[in-house]
Amino acid sequence: MNPFIKLITALTMLVMAISTPASAMGPGNQSGWKTARSTHDYATLVKRVNAAAKSHKIGVVTRASATVGAMKVLKKKIPGNMVIGLYHPRFAIPMLEASIAAGIEAPIRVYITENSDGTATLSYKTPSFVFAPYMKEGGDKLKNLAKELDKLFASLAAEATAK
Repeated sequence: MNPFIKLITALTMLVMAISTPASAMGPGNQSGWKTARSTHDYATLVKRVNAAAKSHKIGVVTRASATVGAMKVLKKKIPGNMVIGLYHPRFAIPMLEASIAAGIEAPIRVYITENSDGTATLSYKTPSFVFAPYMKEGGDKLKNLAKELDKLFASLAAEATAK
């Protein structure tokens, strides 16, 4: 990819990440979201999410951070934030058997944000909320998978944010 296009893409993503109106509300104040505020700092919470993913046998599929992009591209320090996509083939297969369209939603993402007091928060859309638009097509198979994933993500969040 052309370096200029890479730069424009990175800048666009950065601007979207730090200037969307919804960001003023905080992710946990929106329908379908769960939020777990921790006593850990941002870097520690990122490490703990990675460890919790491993202990729950779910893979880290994607990772994106406007914080890293801002520093690399603009040499600007902004509060920590990272989106981590989590999933595993053991969930992908039944999801796709239930609804091919639901595949666009995998991996399920968690969002780690740095708070002004130096702690960090873990937020995510519940899998039941994420897969809700596909429930008619996916039926009980998708509904049951979403419930299983709701429990897994709640447990993962609790482990990652525990003292």
